[in-house]
Amino acid sequence: METTGTRRSSAWLLGVWGLTRVVLLLFVFKVYVFPGPDVTSDVSVIYQGWYDVLRTGTFPLDDVTWQYPPAGALAILSPALVFWLDYPSAFFVLAFTADLAVLLLLLNGGLRRGRTLRGAAVWVAGVPLLGPTVYARYDVMVTAVAVAALLAGARHPRLMGALTAFGAMLKVWPVLLLLAARSRAAWAWAAVTAGALAAVFALAMPGAFAFLPFQRDRGTEVESLGALVFHVARQYGWSGEVLLNYGSVEFLGPYVDVVSTAALGLSGLAFGWLLLWRLRARRFEAHTIAEAAFVAVLMFTTTSRVISPQYMVWLVGLAAVCLCFRESRMRLPVALVLAACLATVLEFPVWFSHVVASDGLGVTLLFLRNGLLVLATVLAARVLWRSTVIRPASVAVPAQPSRPRETSLPS
Repeated sequence: METTGTRRSSAWLLGVWGLTRVVLLLFVFKVYVFPGPDVTSDVSVIYQGWYDVLRTGTFPLDDVTWQYPPAGALAILSPALVFWLDYPSAFFVLAFTADLAVLLLLLNGGLRRGRTLRGAAVWVAGVPLLGPTVYARYDVMVTAVAVAALLAGARHPRLMGALTAFGAMLKVWPVLLLLAARSRAAWAWAAVTAGALAAVFALAMPGAFAFLPFQRDRGTEVESLGALVFHVARQYGWSGEVLLNYGSVEFLGPYVDVVSTAALGLSGLAFGWLLLWRLRARRFEAHTIAEAAFVAVLMFTTTSRVISPQYMVWLVGLAAVCLCFRESRMRLPVALVLAACLATVLEFPVWFSHVVASDGLGVTLLFLRNGLLVLATVLAARVLWRSTVIRPASVAVPAQPSRPRETSLPS
């Protein structure tokens, strides 16, 4: 009966996944128009422009919007595999395939002993909440690599290390997956893989690390936590403006550098907390690797100067892996992340014009989405600490030895 129930659950999840993903494809192929700005323009304009440059054997050295590690070139070039389609169509098909790969990984992982299909359900529900943006960015491909790495986990540390390094060379954030890895093999394979990839790209293509200064010079993006300062300040006459800068819509003007520095400071504090946790943690279970990665990426996403909508795909993928484990205690933070996904699609792309205008609706949506992320971060960090850091036992006060009774000798 248990096997029958599991099969039914898997079939139901596959059916819902198929239905919701067909809807996403209809939107990115513009059979139906999704409300708000066209989210697919990044693929047809920016990605395709990079594709034309990368095919010549060099990185986009003069394009400040190229802000990705060198292996990101593989994602941009990947539509060449589907050569019978035009570039945007091929990209959407590959993003759809990566989405399916994540589902299959979660279904396979959820069927093992001590696992559950709740993780697959999180992925099935979370992705469509973000709308067509998921298929118009290559983050779903990176998330597929990260999910595979986490599910490899302690059972296959070498594979986890190699996949984590590959993911980090696609986009930096997957390096955080190693936070709770205790196997030296995982770290060693990650280092070797990253070093090999970096060397190959540095030798084969000029400008492999040109992205570093471009990433460093980014400002405060209008959807970030720090941006709330300026959204409120605009109501009281702040003289700055909103412009497209370094590939995202950012605030420019007085005190923006101060807020950006404060965001970096918060990220530094987050790193310090994670380091302290790693030094204090003593209880490691099968799901700890996934939960630590979830907390780390939550922290750095929430405190970042930029919270682009596609960043939420990372969190949905890591949340899904957490709930693959029956013993995971992250249910409430995961629910908050899913709620934040719904708020995200409303602020971008549906009502993004209101966000840019800093009007009541736009500011409310941002306070809601970012507030949910902050709450999820705090609760997830609390769960991780309580479940892994063993409190020192209280020192017991030794009991005073009782005096022997005096017994009188018979006279």
